[in-house]
Amino acid sequence: MFQYLVDFAVGFAIGILAGLFGVGGGFLIVPTLIVMGLPVHTAIGTSLACITISSLSSAYTHIRRGAVIYKVVLVKEAFSVPFAVVGAYISSFLPENILRAIFTFLLIYLSYRLVMERKRTCGEDAFEVNYRRVPVVGILAGLTSGLLGISGGVLNVPLFHTYIGLPMRYSVGTSSLSLFFTALAGTVGHYRLGQVSLSTALLLAPGLIAGAHVGARTAHSINPARIRLGFAVILIAVALKLLL
Repeated sequence: MFQYLVDFAVGFAIGILAGLFGVGGGFLIVPTLIVMGLPVHTAIGTSLACITISSLSSAYTHIRRGAVIYKVVLVKEAFSVPFAVVGAYISSFLPENILRAIFTFLLIYLSYRLVMERKRTCGEDAFEVNYRRVPVVGILAGLTSGLLGISGGVLNVPLFHTYIGLPMRYSVGTSSLSLFFTALAGTVGHYRLGQVSLSTALLLAPGLIAGAHVGARTAHSINPARIRLGFAVILIAVALKLLL
């Protein structure tokens, strides 16, 4: 009973992060699963399965609130999926320290952009999407996912917001649905390699679903400026983890 409560609490905490900020949370899930006793490769595969569950739950809530731009998801994923394969191939030729340095610099820059973002002249429901820039986001997110083995949520949200013009709540909601497809593809790949612990993912599932729902609802009830600030803190945390 105690272990079940621990699993629920872990899943709930990860789910809140996913729902509130539109990220997968793999940078927290993987080390947590390793502490729980899973081998590294299995932890990575199981992490993607967890992200699939939490992102679907949060995406459902964001969809009901009308905060998902489907065209952005479709165009972005059309570029992310193939470039994730390209990124995985390139990663075998580039030193890991160079990859980490490049990604760390990008995260710090994006956190700066989020913090310095001035209040938009348009409202949260009146905005114009620059669809010509969506493929660039897809390419960057795909390459990063392939190069570093992450789901890409830490890039989706800030780029959706600062680069293509989505308000923060729409950035979070659209990222949630986008993450579902990215994580699902990764989960299938790792499952075929025997690197997914379905039992662990299922134990965390109730907490993931509940937490993601709560996080997504919270995202629609707090000031977007606070979401921007919170996400900037997450970017800095991930950047520091990559440096250490």
